Amino acid sequence: MSIRVAFASSDRLRVNQHFGAAEGFFIYDVTPDKVSLVAVGEFSGAAMDGNEDKLAAKVDFLMGCAAVFVMAVGASAIKQLLAVGIQPVRVTEVDRIGDLLADIQAGMCAGGVPWIDKALAASRSPDRFARMAEEAWTD
Repeated sequence: MSIRVAFASSDRLRVNQHFGAAEGFFIYDVTPDKVSLVAVGEFSGAAMDGNEDKLAAKVDFLMGCAAVFVMAVGASAIKQLLAVGIQPVRVTEVDRIGDLLADIQAGMCAGGVPWIDKALAASRSPDRFARMAEEAWTD
């Protein structure tokens, strides 16, 4: 059992980016005993200025994640993230990604963290493969 989580960061060490202005996202697969970096997304700051599609591109990149950790996130982004099953989690700049990953692992083992419990339940659902087969796949 694993869950996929993302962090808005410019330095790979701390969550230090606002969702809409984030220039980088780091995606990890997390199990109770292992953490693996699986993807890095980079978004140009210049390309985001005035770009109405900046949120959609980021949400698309994060598809499959159970949560995204950010310093701040606006109402429109929250709505778009929740619509595709991604829980936005606000943290402070002092929160280190390594510590947050350890907290997620502990939450996977102990339970009681609503978004983690929900993500784990969804990964165990027997009909999740049927739902995936019914989804439209595009390139």
